[in-house]
Parts: sequence; structure tokens; C-alpha cells
Amino acid sequence: MSGYVKVVGLGPGAPDLVTPEVQRALDDATDIVGYGPYVERVPRRSGVRTHVSDNRQERQRAQLALALAAAGSQVVVVSSGDPGVFAMASAVFEVMDEHPQWQRVAVQVLPGVTAMLAAAARVGAPLGHDFCVVNLSDNLKPWPLIERRVLAAVDTDMALALYNPRSNARPDGFGRVLDLLQHRCEPARWVVLARAVYTPQESVRSLPLCQVSADMVDMRTLVIVGSSRTKRVGPFVYTPRQVTTA
Repeated sequence: MSGYVKVVGLGPGAPDLVTPEVQRALDDATDIVGYGPYVERVPRRSGVRTHVSDNRQERQRAQLALALAAAGSQVVVVSSGDPGVFAMASAVFEVMDEHPQWQRVAVQVLPGVTAMLAAAARVGAPLGHDFCVVNLSDNLKPWPLIERRVLAAVDTDMALALYNPRSNARPDGFGRVLDLLQHRCEPARWVVLARAVYTPQESVRSLPLCQVSADMVDMRTLVIVGSSRTKRVGPFVYTPRQVTTA
């Protein structure tokens, strides 16, 4: 059987949110490639080789996966959430773009449930109308660009999902974005802080922007900032679908 690479999303954490398509790919794999904590989420199976690497070694993982597939292995590259959302799918295609010898390798991307959608479902429908997504990590893009994109979302009154808000290596980023939001938005705007959704460590809360502080989030937190029209009804937060003014 010829080799291939399948880049898959394991969802936010719960085994029930791994799609049947992804599970079949895992069952058929000869090799599993990925960041350590994600590989650990895949049940061990006899005869399957695992290749674990550090969080920032995306390109090395992609190179290894493509090389294994070119040699005939059935390779699954695992990502948390969806592989096309700030994850491994782009890294694989970046490496293919730079190395023509691997462009004939069969590659397939299998979607997963993103942290953004899982977090939104936990509180209701805060992404019920137009929204955008910004990764607050400045490892691969300059910080001023992050700020411009956040402000563009606010100025066009879209809900905003923020990935990777704060880490030990980047302790100040979310605080800087929070300052921008608190100066540009009304204090009562709804914010969702969803940490480790669909895992035993889950913590989800909704609160007004004026009550949010930077120390409330970490790298496992997904932040959703509502639009000016986002509302709370009972325990739920939602954004109405209809816009009546331009």
C-alpha cells in the first residue's frame, strides 16, 4: 500500500468529539506524529510507531511525516481542535511548497471540532453572527499586526475569538489586547473565558468586559469577545443573527 499523510484534528479534549473519520484514520495508521500531549491522547495500538516532538517544532514534524509517507508509511499527524486552525495543516503544506520532491505524497486534511466552537457551544451562541479569529501568539507575526486585526474586528463590530492569549513566554500580550478592548468597547460587553473545554479541567465563565483581568487566562484559555449586540439570556450568551443598522 502506498504511503500517505492524514492531518487530523482530535477536537478539544473529549473522546466523544473525535469524529468517526478521524478515528478510522488513527486505526489505520502505521505512524502517529505530533506534539507530545496530543499524541498521548491517542490510545496505544500494537505495531504503531509514535513520533513525539516539542510544541514549536511544527516544520520538523511536517518534514518527518512527509518523509515517512514517501517511504511508504500511513502517517497521521495529530493536532488539537481542527488541524487547519492555527495547527499542523498549514505547516505540512508550507513544507511541501518548499520541497517539490514531497508534492506527490498523498495528503488529506480531516477536520475536527475547534476550541472556539466548543467554547461557544458551552455558553450558547456568542458566534451566532459574523465573527473573526485572531491568534495572540507573535511567534510567527509581528505584534503591531495583531493589534491592528483586533481593532479591525472591534471597529466592524464583529465578535472576536482569541487563541493562545497568554503563556509563560508571552505573559503581557493578552493584557495589552485587553487594554485596547477596554478603551474601545463599552464596559458591559460580554466576554467568555473558556479554559480546557471538554476536559476534566474545564472552566467556563461569562462576564462583562469591565470585570476581565489578564490573570484570568492562560495558554489553555479560549477567549470570546462579543459584539456590541451580544446578549445574555438566562445562563446563555448569544449574538442575534439579524443586523438592522449599517
